[in-house]
Amino acid sequence: MASSAGIQPSELCFFTSVATAGSLSAAARDLGITTAAVSKRLAQMEARIGMPLVTRTTRRMSLTPEGEVYLEHARRILSEIEDLDQLLTRSKGRPSGLLRVNATLGFGRMHVAPVISEYVAAYPEVDVQLQLSADPPPLNEDAFDVCIRFGQPPDARIVARKLAPNRRLLCASPKYLRDHGIPNTPADLRRHNCIGIRQGSDAYGVWRLTAGKGAKARTETVRVRGNLTTNDGEIAVNWALEGHGILMRAEWDIERFLRSGRLVQVLPQYATPEADIYAVYHQRHQLSSRIRLFVEFMAAKFSEFGEPANVPA
Repeated sequence: MASSAGIQPSELCFFTSVATAGSLSAAARDLGITTAAVSKRLAQMEARIGMPLVTRTTRRMSLTPEGEVYLEHARRILSEIEDLDQLLTRSKGRPSGLLRVNATLGFGRMHVAPVISEYVAAYPEVDVQLQLSADPPPLNEDAFDVCIRFGQPPDARIVARKLAPNRRLLCASPKYLRDHGIPNTPADLRRHNCIGIRQGSDAYGVWRLTAGKGAKARTETVRVRGNLTTNDGEIAVNWALEGHGILMRAEWDIERFLRSGRLVQVLPQYATPEADIYAVYHQRHQLSSRIRLFVEFMAAKFSEFGEPANVPA
């Protein structure tokens, strides 16, 4: 039977490190101890709690349902301790602690990582973990403190700070347009090879283009097809540059190629869906100076993007 002292506060960080590492050996490297020491401490935790937290195999490990619950609460408790510390000492103006950031692959690599470099130079007491993923994590997931994403999330429990305007554009290489013609209407896209990107919850293979503004706006929905699809935006842009087809892509990713002429905007008289850039985080983090200052820092840097047409590459 588990004792009332089964869960030790000092082991919250330990278990979070083990779960994040993905294996006992990786956790041992991260913690600077032996694999045997990690295994022993984990076994002691499980013995005190009275149930297994981890399923071990030779090379990998996975969390049991109880381990998942433990991890979720451990992360939340540790985050709240850091937030309390920052709240009580924020007059010092020196945020500290761990900041977990998620961003999409291309945008994270090109724009978020350089800002993080400047941020840690200004606030060296903050440890930043940046994870890039093809799709944003679920909003109810507690694995990240701040997510940089495209589009405002619908969840009212999430704070969304707009960092910069952005929109999606249709484009193709001059070679492709010479060989296959220039579409004049959205319906013309059906006879073109369109490069597909499978990302997020967007309906795959469906493009929406709007003519006019305000009450006169009229949106056409076009189902497109093509022989190339990917979940990586950089690959899709390269395929467009190589003349394989028409692409719909966020302006930040293709503006430099439009400027150089390597890509040409297609159907510029039609508006395509916006993809404004947001920093999102849970409401409970609003008092955390570590998170608040990071979002403000990002907003200041991204304000240099200016209007969508001037979004730099």
